[in-house]
This record gives sequence, C-alpha cells and structure tokens, in this order.
Amino acid sequence: MTADRLARRLGTRQAVVVGLSAMIGAGVFTAFAPAAAAAGAALPIALLVAGVVAYCNATSSARLAVRYPDSGGTYVYGRERLGPFWGYLAGWGFVVGKTASCAAMALTVVAYAAPNLEGPWPGLLAAAVVAALTLLNYHGVQRSARAAAVLVTISLLVLAAAVVAVFAAGEPDAGGLDVTVGTGPLGVLQAAGLLFFAFAGYARIATLAEEVRDPERTIPRAVTWALGLVLAVYAAVALALLVQLGPDGIADAQDPVAEAVASTGLTALVPVVRIGAVLAALGALLALVLGVSRTVLAMSRDRHLPHGLAAVHPRHGVPHRAEVVVGIVVALVAATVDLRGAIGFSSFAVLVYYAVANASAFTLGRRIVPVVGLTGCVLLAATLPTVSVLSGLAVLAAGTLAYALRRR
Repeated sequence: MTADRLARRLGTRQAVVVGLSAMIGAGVFTAFAPAAAAAGAALPIALLVAGVVAYCNATSSARLAVRYPDSGGTYVYGRERLGPFWGYLAGWGFVVGKTASCAAMALTVVAYAAPNLEGPWPGLLAAAVVAALTLLNYHGVQRSARAAAVLVTISLLVLAAAVVAVFAAGEPDAGGLDVTVGTGPLGVLQAAGLLFFAFAGYARIATLAEEVRDPERTIPRAVTWALGLVLAVYAAVALALLVQLGPDGIADAQDPVAEAVASTGLTALVPVVRIGAVLAALGALLALVLGVSRTVLAMSRDRHLPHGLAAVHPRHGVPHRAEVVVGIVVALVAATVDLRGAIGFSSFAVLVYYAVANASAFTLGRRIVPVVGLTGCVLLAATLPTVSVLSGLAVLAAGTLAYALRRR
C-alpha cells in the first residue's frame, strides 16, 4: 500500500451501518415538517418519489463504485466517464452541499440538547460537537464505524418506540392519509426534493470504496440493504405522523415526531425522542464528515484543491489533513447557517452531484435507471424553494469560475 492509499478494512455489515448512519439522522426528525407544508396530505407520494430517485441514484452509484473502487465517489465517476470538468462539478457540489448538511446536523444536536441557549453559545457548542467527531474520525474509520453502529441502533429504537406509541396510545385518524387533499404536482416534487435531504447518504458507502473489502460484492449489497431499511423506517414514521397530527400539524411542528408522541399522552416518552434526535444527528454528522473528507482527498490528489490535503496519516490510515480542514469549515458554517435553509441548499447541491452520477452510469449501458435518476434529480432540484435554487446556482457558478481560472 502506498503512502497516500487507504487500507481496506470495512466489510458488508460495517458498510451498511455507515450508510444507515448517514441517512437516519436529523433528516427524519426535521425534513417532514417543510415537506408536509409543501405537499400536504400527499406527503406519502412525495416520499415515494424521493425513494424512487434515491433508488436510481443508489443503483447508478453502486455500479460505478464497483468499476472505480476509489475514494471520491461521483467525483471519480464523472472524471472517468464524462471528463475532468464534470467530475470536478460533482465533487464541488458534494463538498459544499454536504458541508451545509454537516452544519445542519451540528445545529440540530444543539437545538435538541440545549434549546434554551442564547447568544454565541449555540454556535460554540455546535463547533465543539464538530471538533469531537472530527477527532473520532481522525483516529481511524473502524472506530468511527463502531460508534456509528451504536448511534444508529439507538436512533432506530427511538423511532420504533415513537411509531408504536402513536398506534397504541394515540388517536389515529385515517383522514390524514387522504392524498386527494394534496397541493398538486409542484408541491409533491418540492416536498420530494426536501425529503431527499433525509435520504442522501447511501452513496457514503461508495465514497468509502477505497476502504471496503471486496468492493465488487460488498458495495451493491450494502447500498441495497441500507436504502431498503431506511425507506421502510421513513414510511412507518410518515404514516404515524399523518394519522396522528395530519399534514397541517406536521407542517406547524418544530419537532413533529416529538409532537406526535406528546399528543398521545405519553409525555414521558418525549425526552427519549429528543435524545434520539440528538443521537441520530450525531451519527449522521459522523458519517458526513467521513464522506466529505474522502472527496476532498480525491480532489486534492488531482490538485483541484491544495495537494497537501491528500496526505494520509501513516499510523491511523486516514486523510487527517482533509478531515481537520473539513471540521474547521463545518464549525464556522454552523455558527451562521439557518437549519431549514441548509436543508434546501444541501438538497440542491447533492441532487446536482447525483445527476452527474446518473449521467456517468448512462455510459455503462443498461440506461433506463440512469435516465430515470437523472430526470428525477433535475426535476427535484428545479422545484426546490427559490432561495435554495438561486443560492445553489450561485455556489456552483463560483466553483465553475474557479475551475476555469485554474485551467488557464
């Protein structure tokens, strides 16, 4: 193994855990509220649309990861299949989009753990959370994978308890499932784009391809298992929220899962849900920082970012400089970002990333799935809130300008 290559240490189970911890995070506790405001009672349709697009993206990413089992994900796929610019655009979109996601996760931890903090303290505490998880990643991917396994297990148990509480002790109303009361196709697509924030994470397995044992067999299996499990969990949570709160109640709630549990009368369970949200956000942040640092590593190898960030720690076997820089940037962003704005911006940038992945997979043959995935990514990105679209386009344009200046 050369000095700048990573050791293959992850098996299928560990890769599935990394994917689960990347998806089952703050998204399931936060994304349903703005999505319900956009789609109304058609929220299940929006969830299905987001799931279909996620499946296409996952399938395309898995096929490409088998062909190119290196760190970097779609940055590598776009570069190899479409050309250097498209790989760069995908990597840039991933880094800036997931930086916003990391900041959103850190802020979610603080919001749920210490909701009464004022002044500079929320930002400082969010920065401390980022620093702690960056230190964990710094000491090796296996330790991070074990921590993610614990966090995602607790999160799943908390979500299961919330769903059981609604159906066992609540007053479910089937009227909340009347999709004819929805806001129309545009609202469904916008909600699907916002819900995509809660799905994005399955390709974290692909960005770790350089550290996965037997990638040709492990990556497709891990992606399929992780996405299938997450879709089942989200469907159960969405149904519980709709029948207990209705679409308007979900849209108005700051914490719809905790609100649904509180409305059942089981108030003692509400703090458990809040703790679950904190742990879920921690697990997602753990995996997100891991994935962003690997994309920075790949882009630095090609000198699209400072080449010094491509260094791999001789003892821990991780891109330590990339992880430290990512941690610093995320901590700074967390002090200023708005949570719901971060969700929309992140969704736009990551949808662009997966659009490049589907376009890359199109060149491999078997083109139905890549075409559906590419079309879905473009539609969902275009129908997101206007502020998210404009800010996303501005950041992508800035990245494109930087690329052009570098080429000159």
